Amino acid sequence: MTHVRNAAMALVALLLLVAGAWASWDSAQHVLLAKGREHGTLTVTGCTEDTCSGRYAPEDPASPRRTLTIERSVAAEKGVTIPVVVKPGTDEGVRTGWGGGLHAWLPLGGALLLAAPLIGAGAALLVAAFFAL
Repeated sequence: MTHVRNAAMALVALLLLVAGAWASWDSAQHVLLAKGREHGTLTVTGCTEDTCSGRYAPEDPASPRRTLTIERSVAAEKGVTIPVVVKPGTDEGVRTGWGGGLHAWLPLGGALLLAAPLIGAGAALLVAAFFAL
């Protein structure tokens, strides 16, 4: 019975971690694999509850200037200029650099936080079983 409980806790922890990584990868891939993608800066002109939008100035002068949206973060206020990489085929940007990378991996951080008590409980159960036998 102890093995089934350990396996169930490990499975739930693994599921949480996979779900967190999956949710993070949508944005993180553009930050981590930014080579060959369109780079520039976004000057925020306004924000809603979920997104911010603004004027995009590409690094490549041949690329068109346009309006982009990014996921809202605490750093995105009206007038702030943010370095971004454009998601291919969209008018959506992802913040680059350390701030963008940490923001992109936020769902994985939450999953790790949720999985930590399960991993701790599983470890405590293993130690208790070892000493009980």
